[in-house]
Amino acid sequence: MIEFIKKFFAPSDKDYFEDPNAFSLAEKILELQERITMLELENIEMTNALYECENRMEAKIDNIHPVIYNFNDHKTNE
Repeated sequence: MIEFIKKFFAPSDKDYFEDPNAFSLAEKILELQERITMLELENIEMTNALYECENRMEAKIDNIHPVIYNFNDHKTNE
């Protein structure tokens, strides 16, 4: 484990800053932060839309009046 840490923190032979196509960790972190922010906003919008749909469905269900049958007044043939 200690050897891995030494290799990880050892100076690199390759200079990544000279190569314009090299992987930039800072740029990738910024890109991921932007994506996270966008996804969080989309999540909020989706949650609000779902609550709105739920409220509309509840309102429609509340407006349904069940037919009430009055069996007490029903006359039977004797």
